[in-house]
Amino acid sequence: MKEEREIVVVGLGPGPASLITREAWGLLAEADTIYLRTQEHPAVAHFPAEWSWQSFDNLYGRYDHFSDVYDAIVANLVEALSTTNRVVYAVPGHPRMGEATTPRLEQLAAANGFQVQVIAGLSFLEPVCDLLHIDPMDGCQVYDAMLLAGEYFPTTSPDHPLLLAQLYSRALASDVKLTLLSAYPEEHPVFLVRQAGTSRATARELPLYRLDHSDVIFDHLTALYVPSWKKAADYTALQNVVARLRAPGGCPWDRAQTHLSLRESLLEETYEVLDALDREDMLALQEELGDLLLQVALHTEIAAEEGNFRLGDVIHSIVSKLIRRHPHVFGEVTVNSVEEVLHNWEEIKKAENAASKPGRKPTVYDPFVSVPRTLPALAQAAVYLRKASDRLDAALPPTKHLLPDSLTPEALGDYLLQIVQQARQEQVDAEAALREANSRFADRVRALVTSAKQ
Repeated sequence: MKEEREIVVVGLGPGPASLITREAWGLLAEADTIYLRTQEHPAVAHFPAEWSWQSFDNLYGRYDHFSDVYDAIVANLVEALSTTNRVVYAVPGHPRMGEATTPRLEQLAAANGFQVQVIAGLSFLEPVCDLLHIDPMDGCQVYDAMLLAGEYFPTTSPDHPLLLAQLYSRALASDVKLTLLSAYPEEHPVFLVRQAGTSRATARELPLYRLDHSDVIFDHLTALYVPSWKKAADYTALQNVVARLRAPGGCPWDRAQTHLSLRESLLEETYEVLDALDREDMLALQEELGDLLLQVALHTEIAAEEGNFRLGDVIHSIVSKLIRRHPHVFGEVTVNSVEEVLHNWEEIKKAENAASKPGRKPTVYDPFVSVPRTLPALAQAAVYLRKASDRLDAALPPTKHLLPDSLTPEALGDYLLQIVQQARQEQVDAEAALREANSRFADRVRALVTSAKQ
């Protein structure tokens, strides 16, 4: 009977040889040759002299990307297995904690006729938590620093602690800092942990903005701990509060609301956001955007209670739409102007509408189908004109109404439509211009009233 071939992935733990498990030590001792992902590990210096080992450190300098290094390591291990039935491969920490070669081996195993056995080791997590006196089960998020560095906004939550592993260089720390600064204040305290699990372990506190400064040292045993921001700063915190308000024993007013009863509030909050924008009042804008988000959260919670959709569906819908409608950012499409972007957007919408109605007879495309009927008239006119830009000459009313002799409702409507078109050509927001004119008019009236009283 043919003996099964296997690659045994052994965890060396985070520090000296004393942290290697008895099972792992026994397998290392039995190996003809130990294959090390890296010899830059505190335990290697304490291997018995009779042990035979070789490392893959030489591969790191041959490739520009870590992914290529890991693929090369896996290829070498599979090749080594062609001359023996067992290969012992040792990695830092735990083989399933931030170790990219383990899943690669498992993906190849079935197709190449070998087994993968994982021997647990102490991960970096335990000594880091011990050094910082934290419990990772208190909502701690564990993340690879390279993954976070590739994000424009952290997909982690500032409401919970964050532990970033493998922060191995200043350049990586700089990218991580820029991502975190989009969600945390500059002075937010962070802890740089080095060589956790060894006798030289340190945890240095510093403000986030100093993370990549020249006096900070990084190596392959560096991690970053980011405490939670001591305020509710994640959208899910808002959704949780709204769910509590509408739960049994919550607020009677919130529990009584429906999609229809909230319509007026949604419109009011939207206009309050516009008012803050018109006044360029950033503090007011911050507050009013929160009030508008509350409306989104209420509608989402009501829909979830009624079994229509949930928060995840709302987020997934808009994220998918943004990616789908920006092929020049997330795909291979090339654009040279804003006009091309808008044209592609409309074409993609047409294709989406056709795909959402399979089996129906083709109908004439309505460019205004997505324009809300409840938009204020000037704003609606601006959207109509933008969407009908290639049909304006034929669709606009005759210019005789620009200076009407008698102000009939029809003449006034055509006159206003022409004004909105001229505003578009001059890149003026007609709705905002009218609101500002209303504001100036109100100020003048107030001044006259004040003057009369005096």
